[in-house]
Amino acid sequence: MALPPALTLSPRPLQRAQSLHEQTYQTLRTAILSGELASGDRLVETQLANLLQVSRTPIREAIRQLQRENLIATDENGALRVARLSVTDAAHLYDCRIALEQVSVAEACRHATTPQLEQIDLAIQQAEKAVGQEAHQLTNYQLLHMDYQFHRLLAESSDNPWLVALLDQVFDKMMLLRLRTMQHNPGVLEVRSEHRCIYAAVSDRNVAAAVQAMQEHLTASKERVIREIEQIEGKE
Repeated sequence: MALPPALTLSPRPLQRAQSLHEQTYQTLRTAILSGELASGDRLVETQLANLLQVSRTPIREAIRQLQRENLIATDENGALRVARLSVTDAAHLYDCRIALEQVSVAEACRHATTPQLEQIDLAIQQAEKAVGQEAHQLTNYQLLHMDYQFHRLLAESSDNPWLVALLDQVFDKMMLLRLRTMQHNPGVLEVRSEHRCIYAAVSDRNVAAAVQAMQEHLTASKERVIREIEQIEGKE
């Protein structure tokens, strides 16, 4: 049986301050959500143990935790791989996100403090500047992180920690989805004009306009992402 190709994850001996399981889990999770380990990459316990210089036990425990979070899946042959989300997965995730973020933006209109609004505005300005002047220097992960920052700050300003926690779970899966599509078309992400429109409504405390702007933003994003996945899967 042929061995799987060697992983590209950078060797990184782990420190012993935290439990090895926690460090291993955080290292693998970060590698997946940053795209260092890409959707569909095969994961072999012995290779990961060698790269991280730990035994297979913390690797196995971390993998089980990431499987529970649906970031790692088992393929039809029983091999472990970074999860690859389908068109159906994308549609379901966006439907959940649209529902949650309409609540998020409505509550942000009601509860956002002046410092929180200023922080959101600053995040948009930074994204506008970075995308407008340095797009060729930014990685897909950096672009997505700017998008995440905007939506996360809105959620935090909703004054609902349960909503933030639920959105964090969705955001993790969305990161996998968006990294895959942006590898083929970086233009699939819109972090400027649509965010500015949402912010204007929140700043005006206009719940109806904010909810409509968020729905339109995420619906347009859903259509762009699904179109990209369909094109990717058509070539595979």
